[in-house]
Formats: sequence, structure tokens, C-alpha cells
Amino acid sequence: MSRARNPDTRASGLESGETSDPTDKGPFAKLSWIGGNVPVSRTYSESYYSIGGGLGETRHVFLAGNRLPERFRSGFHIAEIGFGTGLNLLAAWKAWVDSGQTGALLYTGFEAFPVEPDDMKRAHAAWPELAEYAEQLIRASQAGQSRILTDSLKARILPGDARQTVQNWTGAADAWFLDGFSPARNPELWEPRLLQAVAARTRPGGTFATYSAAGRVRRSLKAAGFSVIRLPGYGRKRHMIRGWLDPVARNAQASRPAVSPETLDRNDLA
Repeated sequence: MSRARNPDTRASGLESGETSDPTDKGPFAKLSWIGGNVPVSRTYSESYYSIGGGLGETRHVFLAGNRLPERFRSGFHIAEIGFGTGLNLLAAWKAWVDSGQTGALLYTGFEAFPVEPDDMKRAHAAWPELAEYAEQLIRASQAGQSRILTDSLKARILPGDARQTVQNWTGAADAWFLDGFSPARNPELWEPRLLQAVAARTRPGGTFATYSAAGRVRRSLKAAGFSVIRLPGYGRKRHMIRGWLDPVARNAQASRPAVSPETLDRNDLA
């Protein structure tokens, strides 16, 4: 699901006089729109992806950040916190097919507030190159299906609070897309305990990538057992981070307490 932060590459989509309402959490995401095709969460007052180019951001942050498609292999599994409009899935699915893989890409998405099919279709219209993949996703969504099963993709979207659904998930990922709304607006998806669960469900040599370079996120991921590096972000965003599971660090950190919110300063909340 992404977010629209500060004056970087994402923006608030609330109209003049409107305010966000964190209690407005119905079964579907409540949206506003920027420029007709960039969806913005009315709950979190952030866009789902960069207003400077959602697909470009996906490829820069989540694909390149996880060294995809070069790491693709048979049985490769992507997991994503913040499914949102499904843009990251569509881009990864296309990259899988374009790279000549045989068999199916495995994908698990975690999403608390699904986007309605009509809104999903409106967002996807910005990327004609993804149309054949988007049509299959939208058909499944319209039918109320949480799975997409094709020759090239086996995907499942798990609804609910990721703090619970990730803990309950018995799978393991080769690559994680950490794409919740920003830590300042949606701190639940960046809690140390959740990121520890992510690490515990990462295969040896597995990776993560995220647009957020907030200090609290970096420290929590390191504490969970990931090696973390900061890289240039997409567009006008200065930084992003990527990393890989370090088994030695994971074992050393497993018995240590999680980062306490009381230790965080204001700069960690961006």
C-alpha cells in the first residue's frame, strides 16, 4: 500500500477543508484522487505510490531493491506488507514472465483495507503495459477471490491486521516488499515485533526493500537480524533502504528485546 509523505514524491489527496480520520476503517479503503489516477488513502492522508510515477517507483524500490529479476528462480516467493492497488504484484509478475521463468511466481500479500475493484481498475489504467495482468487481478477481486492461480502466478492476499496475519502465516519469503503507509502515519506496520516476524519468515539469503529510510525502521530491521544499507530513493526522495537476512545476526539478536518506542526520537518518525 504505499503512502504520500512530506514534500517528496507523494502528497496528500484530501481536498481543502477535509481532514484524515484514523477511525474511518471500513471493509474497503476510502480513497481520494490526485490528477484523476493517483489514489490517496483518506484514512492515512497519503498516496499509495509516488505521484512522480508509481510504476517507476516500484521498479526502483521493490524490484531493483530486491535484485529482481536477476534473483528469480523456480519456486521464488515474494511477500508484501501493504498490497494496496496491487501495483507491486503486477510489476513483479510482468518481470517474472519477461525474464523467461518457467513455472509460477509465488506471492503472498497482507492487506487490512482492500481497494475496491473499480478503484483498482481506475489506478491501473495509468499503465497499459500491465493491462493483461491487471485484468486478471481485477477479475479475481470482482469475484471476491483472495487467490490468483495461473500458469505464471500463484498469489494469495491475506486480509486483516498484518501484525496478526504475518504471525499466523506459515510460509517463508525470498523477498519482502515493505510498503505500508509511512511510519509517521501508520506506525503499526513498522513495529519491531512485526519486523521480527518478517525476519523469522524469510528464507536464508532472503531480502527486503522499502521506500522508508526512517531511523526507527532501520534499527528495527537490524535488530530483527537483517543487514541494512541505505540507497538513493526514487525521484525526489533522497533515500530508501534494502537489506538481506544475516543468519549470524538473526541468531544473536533473537533473544534481545525489541526496540522500545520510548527510545525513538522525533526524527525516527518520518
